[in-house]
Amino acid sequence: MGRRLVPLTLDNLSDLPQRCRSCVFWELDPVSGEAAVRAGTPQAEKEAWISAVLLDWGSCGRVVYVDDVPVGFVLYAPPAYVPRSLAFPTSPVAADAVQLMTAWVMPGYQGQGLGRVIVQTVAKDLLRRGFRAIEAFGDARWKEPACVLPVDHLLAVGFKTVRPHPRHPRLRLELRTTLSWKEDVELALDRLLGAVHKEPVLRPL
Repeated sequence: MGRRLVPLTLDNLSDLPQRCRSCVFWELDPVSGEAAVRAGTPQAEKEAWISAVLLDWGSCGRVVYVDDVPVGFVLYAPPAYVPRSLAFPTSPVAADAVQLMTAWVMPGYQGQGLGRVIVQTVAKDLLRRGFRAIEAFGDARWKEPACVLPVDHLLAVGFKTVRPHPRHPRLRLELRTTLSWKEDVELALDRLLGAVHKEPVLRPL
């Protein structure tokens, strides 16, 4: 079984589930999000958000393929690019962290370790870019697939609660705890050889 995690771009956005392609829960603040839905433009808004973040900050997601079939994805970005995060009672996300916005794995491929592979891939990307942690808002009452990830899933892949809340706690994952010794050595070699270039300074949208 061959599996690949490919950076999300406008070219492979169509490989996300339809409901996720047209969802702007995280990408817009609550008022703007509702306005986009009423106007019938959420998919265009999603594309505009991804394009802007790619140009300004860089890679903000991965699409998971198993034997060339898209079976999942993950979205992440610094909180300055995620207006909805400010609406949560346990905000803000720490300044040294990137927010894990949402992730999804097709039901037939769940329970195969893809969730952990996704987190490790994001961690490796962000560590190379100078970040120390990933933070996420969890849903303690999760019942079905939604934009906010279940707390139990986040805990299972290594996150720890840093701000408790009965519904939406904020959780944190220190990046180095997700990487193996081998990956750390590879990263050190990359830096030694000058393969890692400093990312441009973050500018809010």
